[in-house]
Amino acid sequence: MRLLDVRDLTLHFKVKEGWVHAVEDVNFTLESGETLGLVGESGCGKTTLGYGISQLLPDNAHVKAGQVIFKGEDILTPSLKKNGTLKPYRQEIRELRWKEISMIFQGAMNAFNPVQKVGDQIIEAIKVHSDVTRQEAVARVEELYKLIGIPKDRIDNYPHEYSGGMRQRAMIAMALVHNPSLIIADEPTTALDVIMQRRILSEIKKIQNEFHMTMIIITHDVSVVANVADKIAVMYAGRIMEYGNIKDVFKRTANPYTKALFGGFPSLKGEKKRIASIPGNPPSLVEPPTGCRFHPRCKFAKEICKTEKPPFITLPTGQQSLCHFANEVQQGGMA
Repeated sequence: MRLLDVRDLTLHFKVKEGWVHAVEDVNFTLESGETLGLVGESGCGKTTLGYGISQLLPDNAHVKAGQVIFKGEDILTPSLKKNGTLKPYRQEIRELRWKEISMIFQGAMNAFNPVQKVGDQIIEAIKVHSDVTRQEAVARVEELYKLIGIPKDRIDNYPHEYSGGMRQRAMIAMALVHNPSLIIADEPTTALDVIMQRRILSEIKKIQNEFHMTMIIITHDVSVVANVADKIAVMYAGRIMEYGNIKDVFKRTANPYTKALFGGFPSLKGEKKRIASIPGNPPSLVEPPTGCRFHPRCKFAKEICKTEKPPFITLPTGQQSLCHFANEVQQGGMA
């Protein structure tokens, strides 16, 4: 069953310098139980896209176009004012958050209130959306702590009394309190060592399989999504450059940016080669480049790339690539 359908979503921010073109013409779908890995360099629009789906955008954000279809219903359009900004309050969205769509925020230390006990904050999330007693809410927290591997005697600790890994797991517990249909995990393993990363990713996958949840994992670390995702969307400068089944995209890459991004990560099984960085820097999204936004950094760029926006080309392997020369790139003809 199709759970989420994002159609032509375009999000801009009004700033002193002009309009920040943060997300442009984004399209993707997710079936119930699937995991999408949303990857790309810092500042490419990944978190903004996640916040757009959950409607947690700041006041200067404007939805210029698009729909977010969740369980067959457009949940975005009814939330918009005429100028494209979000209404300050909409009961239907308030009821969806945590119960149906929850978020694991980036930086668990900053996501928790430092002067309230961690357990009390999770209990509050339970009681706001469920008619339960405090004792029942505490029992639910204890159940979740057992699931994620935190001793229940740590429920009454403050955030600073947790290690980084414990805070991240507690944030996962908070996202799971109502067994939501969709979880958006924003950099769930940032600043953690590789052992803790592996443990947390394993726990997330185990919980997802147990409760048949759909998930979007936002990260700049390609190796993270390689282990847990079914689909991958590669973002650059606000646009999805390549989208498709994880195996297809990794084996038959069809976009120069994806190829360059993957080249920055070492392979444990493939041949040993020098790790390559992408030359230059991501563009300003106040005045993004014409044509293909990646062309100033792309070693395959031709004249058409500088002037004409590339189409989304569907490859025989099934994935889509935003590139004039997607077929040539996939076949290695432009290497």
